[in-house]
Amino acid sequence: MAAQRAYTTHPLVLRRVTVRRVHEVTPRMRRVVLGGADLAAFTRDGIDRPAFAAPGFDDHVKLILASDGDVRAALPAQLPHGIEWTPAEHRVTRDYTPRRVDPDAGELHLDFVVHGDGPAESWSASAREGDELWFVGPKSSLRLPERLDWIHLVGDETALPAIGRFLDERPLDAPAHVLVTVSHDEARQELALRDGDTVTWVVAEPGDAAALEAAVRALPVPPGEGYVWAAAESRALLPVRRYLQRERKLPKDRVNITGYWHREEAAAPQTPDAAGAPGAQAAAPIPSPLPWLVARAALQLGVVDAVADAPGLSADALAARVGVAGPGLGVLLPLLASYDVVVDAGDGTGLRLGAAGEELLDDHEREEYTGHEAELLLALTQLAPALKEGTSPWRLASGTTLHEAVTGDAERYGELVEECEQLVFLLDGLTADPLWEGVGSCLLTGPGSASVAAALDDAGRRPRLLVAEDAGPAEVLRGRVPAPDRVAWSAGPADVAVAAKALAHRTDEEAVALLARLAEWTSAAVLVEASRPDNLSPHAAEAALHAYTATGSPLRDSAAVAALAERSGWRVERTVALGWGTEATVLRRA
Repeated sequence: MAAQRAYTTHPLVLRRVTVRRVHEVTPRMRRVVLGGADLAAFTRDGIDRPAFAAPGFDDHVKLILASDGDVRAALPAQLPHGIEWTPAEHRVTRDYTPRRVDPDAGELHLDFVVHGDGPAESWSASAREGDELWFVGPKSSLRLPERLDWIHLVGDETALPAIGRFLDERPLDAPAHVLVTVSHDEARQELALRDGDTVTWVVAEPGDAAALEAAVRALPVPPGEGYVWAAAESRALLPVRRYLQRERKLPKDRVNITGYWHREEAAAPQTPDAAGAPGAQAAAPIPSPLPWLVARAALQLGVVDAVADAPGLSADALAARVGVAGPGLGVLLPLLASYDVVVDAGDGTGLRLGAAGEELLDDHEREEYTGHEAELLLALTQLAPALKEGTSPWRLASGTTLHEAVTGDAERYGELVEECEQLVFLLDGLTADPLWEGVGSCLLTGPGSASVAAALDDAGRRPRLLVAEDAGPAEVLRGRVPAPDRVAWSAGPADVAVAAKALAHRTDEEAVALLARLAEWTSAAVLVEASRPDNLSPHAAEAALHAYTATGSPLRDSAAVAALAERSGWRVERTVALGWGTEATVLRRA
């Protein structure tokens, strides 16, 4: 049987609330109590919306602010099911944990750390009774394992709302061992501790990674089954994550570590002009790919991990440890130092990681240099000839299509499946569609198959599932599909087929071939694909180029999908907007 999924999803609803009262919890924490009709079930634009629900102790709502004060222009579009983040240059969003939800009073409590900086803290500082606030979420709630003998709750001041709510509401009876780093003793709060609980307060500067790691290492390790939840500055959590996974060897389903905020590095001083005055703003140079390539080499060789595991190594000892012969590493190290990946203080203490190197300890950060996304980026070396020949850069660079490459490589296909896990938060619009009425069987294909199966399960729709052979290596999907023992791992006749992100790594010809095969098994099909960039992403402008690199086609909009469908004997019945640039296209056999 598959392990219990870690999250429960919720419908994404845009809500308006107003300030009811504000008070200081401590000199370092301000509480804003919000209320309004939108916290209950309501109807807007003729569509019924469910009441606000945030059952998890570390749920997050996304506050919507505007740098120019025009919040209404910054609001996302509310879809029948989901949210579409339309372009808004001055939109500012921040995630906050509900400290308390009181459905009877119709109130939501949010706690803001008082640090004198940031748009959300500034809003809370000026908040007065009647002021409005718009927010979205939460999109999901953490599910803790059913049986635990103990739990560690670790964080800095920003984690106190979640820790306090956990202790107040107690989602499980296991003893809680709490560790909080605070910048001043006045940030300490009264916590609802029980017999068997412990609490440790550590005074340290915000984002002090060394202090946080030392305190975590000093925590007791009780016997039995445990769980570690941690939230703090993202970089400060990297050594904590490394310690728990590499030394404590805690399984992934027993660790939840979240970067609540990211410390910004001080900006470099502006270069003065010839008169000694600050220079005029110059056009930013096109960045060199050299730092990216050097970081990739350092990760592939194991240099970053070696220095993290054994700080103080000499250059020769490092070369021996990672198996580099000759002078090669000596060429790489000065560049790594200039990019603050691996540095030598020059005082005989040997090599250590710089700030950029510490960032590369995060699995998510290193994927940009060594994972599927990195391979696509390298394929861009063939962009010019690909544009001339009308093919994909990937195909020219590798000699094969991306679909052929990923379906023959379980590890690479697993990366696509993991990327698609976020899809489950967007599928309410699909699972609520009338097309499911009377459906007894569903054929799944594409790396998003597990997310579709989970969304159907959450919605109470449980058709017999068949997973097509070309959905990818079965071993990648088995552990992610609910009740895999009830799934048929082969194609067969079905009432409906869902292809979830199945076209994103296929050329047009491969997409037409897939749709033609689906027509052999069913008369109704749904394509779930991103048709436009996610406008919350800082890399939205690059989305079309990434798609072209992979398939030789830009992001396929509704018209492009319709053209592919017609070539393979389908007609488009309708398109369902799911949010975040993603759509479900419902097809019927022509």
